[in-house]
Amino acid sequence: MLNFKKYITEKEYFKVASQVAEEMNIQIYVVGGFVRDLILDRKLDDVDILVVGNGLDFAKKLSQKLGVKKVDYFKTFGTAHFFYKDIDLEFVGARTESYSRESRNPEVEIGTFEDDINRRDFTINTLAISLNKNNFGELIDKFGGVKDIELKLIKTPLDPVETFNDDPLRILRAFRFASQLNFKLDETLLEAATKLANRLEIISQERVTEEFFKILKSPKPSVGLKLLFDSGVMEVIFPEVANLGGVEQRNDFHHKDVFLHTCQVVDNVASVSDNVWLRFAALMHDIAKPPTKRFDEKVGWTFHGHEEKGSRWMKYIFKRMKLPFSKLDYVRKLVRLHLRPIALISDEVTDSAIRRFIVTIGEDLEDMITLCRADITSKNPKKVTRYLSNYEKVMDKVRDVKERDKLREFQSPVHGEEIMKIFNIPPSRKVGEIKTTIEEAILDGKIGNNYKEAFEYMMKIKDEFT
Repeated sequence: MLNFKKYITEKEYFKVASQVAEEMNIQIYVVGGFVRDLILDRKLDDVDILVVGNGLDFAKKLSQKLGVKKVDYFKTFGTAHFFYKDIDLEFVGARTESYSRESRNPEVEIGTFEDDINRRDFTINTLAISLNKNNFGELIDKFGGVKDIELKLIKTPLDPVETFNDDPLRILRAFRFASQLNFKLDETLLEAATKLANRLEIISQERVTEEFFKILKSPKPSVGLKLLFDSGVMEVIFPEVANLGGVEQRNDFHHKDVFLHTCQVVDNVASVSDNVWLRFAALMHDIAKPPTKRFDEKVGWTFHGHEEKGSRWMKYIFKRMKLPFSKLDYVRKLVRLHLRPIALISDEVTDSAIRRFIVTIGEDLEDMITLCRADITSKNPKKVTRYLSNYEKVMDKVRDVKERDKLREFQSPVHGEEIMKIFNIPPSRKVGEIKTTIEEAILDGKIGNNYKEAFEYMMKIKDEFT
């Protein structure tokens, strides 16, 4: 077992905090995630200090002792935090907290140390280390949190129905911790989550989305995604993803469960990229398969146009989930084009088609190919090898055309100002039409991607625009 007293004693800010607490005649404790992650040997960059008293006053006096000048106070929530040598120290007064049946905002009251520990979500987060003089460095484990860490178990300190009812967001936190730590859930938690899934409707969308994206950022997102699905919570917070579940058999034609396929694609992306927006695009890539599903007696199940429909859905989904619109075009593009690369495998595909793809996908080409590779979830090793080989052939073609045409930052070599001068026209739609005509000629291979040929081509077609 870790020597907590030795670890705490080695940290200057803990020793100073203990001295300040003694001067103020109050009790303080290191609590929650810091203690859990200390035991798990995870990265430690933020510290939660529980103050049995006024957390704001304590933070102010400690910051003065440590020579910290910038302190952020949140009087509404009774919390404060500041950075000390790259460590984020957060302070909160002991409290009780719960939600009413209708409110999205918690009711907060001043409480004791026991009140605060009792209200915490999971046993692994109820651990505390005393910073008080009489028992400095002592681990307080009221609910068997250390044992549950050893068992890799997510469990509530109290009845999970009561715990989730008080704060429904804890349902998502349970799934998030399971996904982040690769822990399993106590059976009673999943039952309570299923029973109270609709309670999440009182939680603000911003908080729901934050927890959902923490699941996507976890090492194996499918752990959390499947818990969301199995509990029925996904139907409440993300119905489009929930609708991906299920299979259907017709004649001899069987189609795989799109939800499980999607989980595998997200995991495949997560194994090679930390880009959460690429992971989100993976989650969204087949989102419109359910409404486009059709059965053809000759070929079986089809999903024609699901990529286009899914792309069109993105704006609505971003708006509802309150996602940053700065990422909308990126996700929408990957969803819309995720079938395009494999269509370029044929030997008959022209350089023109490849040029158009390069220009359309732009700087996101590598992410596009990563998604396409991740989309191969066949259990047949020969199929996987063949598909991956096909993507490599596509990439060879793409690299070849890019190298020859220098299309990395493609646009008409003849700029708008020169077009306006030569055609003697003001800024207008016609300027854009002329530029587009030149660009189309380059993409079709009629002329090279250089100023000389573009200018000569523009003079050649001049009469068409006058």
